Amino acid sequence: IVLNDNVNQLTINTTTGANFTKNANDQTGGVDGATTNISANYGLPLGEKGGFINFTGDFDYRDDYSRMKEWEGSVFNLYNTVERFANQDPNFQLSNLLDDDVTDVNFYAGQAGIIPTGSSLSKSELQTILSADNTAAELAARGLERSDFNMRVGQSAIRGGRFFANFSLPLDDNETELYSFAGISSRTGNSAGFYRLPNQSRTYTPAYINGFLPEINSNIKDKSISVGIKGKISDWNVDFSNTYGINAFLYTIGNTFNASLQNASPTTFDAGGFNFSQNTTNLDVSKFYESIFSGLNIAFGAEYRLENYEINAGEEASYAQYTNAGQVITLASQNPATDFFGAARPGGSQVFPGFSPKNELSRGRSSIAGYADFEADLSETFLLSFATRFEDYSDFGSTINFKLASLYKVTPNINIRGAVNTGFRAPSLHQLNFNSTSTIFDQQGNPQEVGTFANDSRAANLLGIPELKQETSKSISVGFTAKIPSANISLTVDGYFVGIDDRVVYTGQFAPRRDSNGVPIDAANAELANLLRQANANAASFFANAIDTESKGLDIVVTHRTNLTNNMRLRSDLSATFSKTKKVGDINASEILENAGLVETYFPEESRVYLEEAVPRTKINLSNSLNFNKWNVFLRNVYFGEVTEATNNILLQQEFSSKIVTDLTIGYEASESLTITIGANNLFDIYPDRAKQDLDPITPGDQNNRSDGRFDWSRRAQQFGIGGRFLFARLSFKLK
Repeated sequence: IVLNDNVNQLTINTTTGANFTKNANDQTGGVDGATTNISANYGLPLGEKGGFINFTGDFDYRDDYSRMKEWEGSVFNLYNTVERFANQDPNFQLSNLLDDDVTDVNFYAGQAGIIPTGSSLSKSELQTILSADNTAAELAARGLERSDFNMRVGQSAIRGGRFFANFSLPLDDNETELYSFAGISSRTGNSAGFYRLPNQSRTYTPAYINGFLPEINSNIKDKSISVGIKGKISDWNVDFSNTYGINAFLYTIGNTFNASLQNASPTTFDAGGFNFSQNTTNLDVSKFYESIFSGLNIAFGAEYRLENYEINAGEEASYAQYTNAGQVITLASQNPATDFFGAARPGGSQVFPGFSPKNELSRGRSSIAGYADFEADLSETFLLSFATRFEDYSDFGSTINFKLASLYKVTPNINIRGAVNTGFRAPSLHQLNFNSTSTIFDQQGNPQEVGTFANDSRAANLLGIPELKQETSKSISVGFTAKIPSANISLTVDGYFVGIDDRVVYTGQFAPRRDSNGVPIDAANAELANLLRQANANAASFFANAIDTESKGLDIVVTHRTNLTNNMRLRSDLSATFSKTKKVGDINASEILENAGLVETYFPEESRVYLEEAVPRTKINLSNSLNFNKWNVFLRNVYFGEVTEATNNILLQQEFSSKIVTDLTIGYEASESLTITIGANNLFDIYPDRAKQDLDPITPGDQNNRSDGRFDWSRRAQQFGIGGRFLFARLSFKLK
């Protein structure tokens, strides 16, 4: 990272833009997703030996946008019609309908013309009648459109600011320098989940008679500071530094409800959060010997690192599920509050249940490392380097890794290079300790409360999920660089292979195994059901060393420069990446998982597709930059290869075709102090392929990836964004 060291120069950049696209505003067209960024930089000289302190600050704001066209599924049933009539009665409390008030349900159902006036049907009879869909009639009666029940599919809203300082102060004429750099940032975000519809048990209609769109409000803060001193001791370059950083992420869930708490529920919740801190102390020593071989560089050093990860609980109502009597459920034998049809009402703040005291933790670890690096020009044409690193983790033991690399100059314009190395990655504290419950929606939009459990938990032990261990890797790369001076062309080609053993992935969802009557099949599954109930979840997932993988790839870069006239220069860069990652060998499942037939849940088919096919395996980028007089024109075309929908259902593994996205920027230097730039990202308003309505030729209309209109573009394949054309303008000031 190269930090800004300018002094006596004020730089201000203001950029604003928005999406001007055919699919803006839920595909009605127009403008949305406006963004603004303002940044400033200024530096002051310090002392007489070239010292400085440089400051940068910036602020940005980004509007949300949505690309959902219209909700296509059901919204209201006949019970919602009864509610509408009851709600129009100024002398009646709507929440009474939820308390087995069958008499009033009969009365208002008669008022609505659903049953004969004066009927006295039983609750079970009413449940059968009132569960029928009545969406079209209710939309008309309430003056609503289907689009009123859209979720936000696209981009979250963000507001943030950052401040950074870079400091250097030479202490003497012998290259001794005191340095520091530090930053602080704050960002608030607002995103939304799935719309909670009136005909769902998740929606407490006395509070939200037309349902609601729950929102996640995030508050993220980052702080970091590095302080160091570097210089020479004898002929050795020495650099000693310490870096500390902390990130905190807090959740406030708004426009939501704990449905199981019914009338007593708030609509905004403190859901808790987590933070991670790291302190690293480094010592680096190096020296270059001109007289050994054709040059020898020796470097060695040491590092000591401390890490800490914390989860903090939210308020009780944000995570708890309650009985009808308002008691917190802690046992599988306790029954949650239910709706009129007897469906259990979920607990916690909907869209993101808060962290409970059982989720709370503070976990730390330390590591100490040492390295040595030797790089020698054995001759004027052959370079050889060797590096090795030893590291000892307080929780994962010791490892030694190495890298061997070389470069051979075939001619002054052609170089061949290659490297082999091994690697070691201990699971992060987050992967080891994160535990929480979230609402996950399947391919058809059906909700499920899924708890993420740590691998040393009782739930993991019952299912046979092994504790996490380190990933190890080996890799090799080989390539060449070439120049053709007569044609002003340079070329680099590199191929690589990376093999990772015991790769950490996120498992599928494990539920207690039950018999035909819904009873857990044995004591272990009964205990698992109880653990899930305590976590307000009905399934469990884990981080696990489930698979081994191999990645192969080829990277190519071609650069051409030419002077078209005396004052017109053109630079063209063509870069291409061809890559393939795949699972190799068997799934690393325990005997317990194999005997229970749960291997396919441990690493499901959708995870394989996501790993191997859900991101482009081919990406080609052609950039052209034309400079003439005070003008600069930049044109870029990016080819994104095809991707596949990551899902367990093979029929739904839709392939999305390759696309080319074009960016264009035009800049004009109005004066020495002012540059004006306008541009377009995705100039031609290109979108990925839409999700197909019907993927099953045997049962037409039964198999699709659209989730009743929620997702016209895939949420399980990452090709490129769905923002469409983005137009922007930038003013850049430089005042010396």
